[in-house]
Amino acid sequence: MNRTTRTNDRYSRAPRSGRPAPQGRRGAPARGAGYGRRPAAVQGEFALPKTITPALPAVEAFADLGMPAPLLAALGKAGVTVPFPIQAATLPNSLAGRDVLGRGRTGSGKTLAFGLAMLARLEGQRAEPRQPLALVLVPTRELAQQVTDALTPYARPMKLRMATVVGGMSIGRQAAALRGGAEVVVATPGRLKDLIERGECILDRVGITVLDEADQMADMGFMPQVTELLNQVRTEGQRMLFSATLDRNVDLLVRRYLHDPVVHSVDPSAGAVTTMDHHVLHVHGADKYAVTTEIAARDGRVIMFLDTKHAVDKLTEHLLNSGVRAAALHGGKSQPQRTRTLTQFKNGHVTVLVATNVAARGIHVDQLDLVVNVDPPSDHKDYLHRGGRTARAGESGSVVTLVLPNQRREMTRLMADAGITPEVAQVRSGEAELSRITGAQAPSGVPVVITAPVAKRAGRGASGSRGRRGGPAQGRRDGSGSRSSSRGSSQRQAPYGAAA
Repeated sequence: MNRTTRTNDRYSRAPRSGRPAPQGRRGAPARGAGYGRRPAAVQGEFALPKTITPALPAVEAFADLGMPAPLLAALGKAGVTVPFPIQAATLPNSLAGRDVLGRGRTGSGKTLAFGLAMLARLEGQRAEPRQPLALVLVPTRELAQQVTDALTPYARPMKLRMATVVGGMSIGRQAAALRGGAEVVVATPGRLKDLIERGECILDRVGITVLDEADQMADMGFMPQVTELLNQVRTEGQRMLFSATLDRNVDLLVRRYLHDPVVHSVDPSAGAVTTMDHHVLHVHGADKYAVTTEIAARDGRVIMFLDTKHAVDKLTEHLLNSGVRAAALHGGKSQPQRTRTLTQFKNGHVTVLVATNVAARGIHVDQLDLVVNVDPPSDHKDYLHRGGRTARAGESGSVVTLVLPNQRREMTRLMADAGITPEVAQVRSGEAELSRITGAQAPSGVPVVITAPVAKRAGRGASGSRGRRGGPAQGRRDGSGSRSSSRGSSQRQAPYGAAA
């Protein structure tokens, strides 16, 4: 009686007897005592669990996996034939029903690594109202939408319905989507908990559970909600945890909820992308705004990170008045505003996205070659995830951090923690060195106004309309989303739409 039964029955929905009893899964006394003594915010890597059952070997092509024909056809249509390393290593095992612990840098293909296995194993199944069969938990609304967008082209040919459950959107519409039946729910913990308490969602039929960016959920204080949700899914079900970093904040989740997982690490959690350049620019306080403005006025798109919502709004207004097409993204914006802003940034209507850490994960934009930390991040994980918005999928990119004199020592420590040796330069506005590194140039000085494009409303009353959460500005008709201005990017770059 071992996990071999799961390997031989790749897509079975029946309970598998190889799983230990719930009390073993939920923490034996020896484990529980250890976790009780561990501080909540312990930093650094934890010792990865050792796999008892040998992992299946990696594959060289998706065609070698024996996935359902509709999935392979959708991959071929998208021009995706060769799996990324994390996909090649984990998919043979996740398709066989094994639990998986996968670590890979942002943009490494984690979304398809768990998504294809999940969809394949749901083949032919149909969810009852309010009773999803698979659950993907993510920390932010943006990441939830990105996961939905990335998996939509593959769920549709499998005739699998997706519902996106996040805060900031109509809970009534989300409840209606769940009542209509959805095989896959992509959710943030808080909103899902609300719907469960309302009786609109029941998790006892969920046989596949994915935790995407679990470390961020822990950092954001979601751990109690996450464990409460995990305690409601089927004890014999499959669990997969994927993240760009794995620190001791998620040790509890790994050891309590993953059974004999296949462990795969594409990169060390602190590893930097080899195609990414890192620059620390020393600036003086009186010149910082001018330096920032000139960088924003460069040719091409850029994301600029600041610490607070107020600072984001203030800089955005300044850039617009200076002639730079900028837009703000932070937690104080409604979800429709945030979705519209991201769409405008992806399609080039806006060239500068000014954001708080809400944009540090869950945003994929093709050909984004510069990220600027106007305010240095507070820790190395934030730095890595902010920087991960560029140099995705093998493309090149630069991360620039503006550092005041009183921030230099802390920035040196942060870079050491991240395992990065940056290029350091002293710069001033208007200097050639600033332009060489960032492409900075003087702004036009002619104020601009960003207008929202007119949303197409075709198909609003079409069959199957449930008001589900779906995507940019156009009121998508179902949980898997209908086509929008950013859809083409999501389809072409599906392997790169990983949770950052």
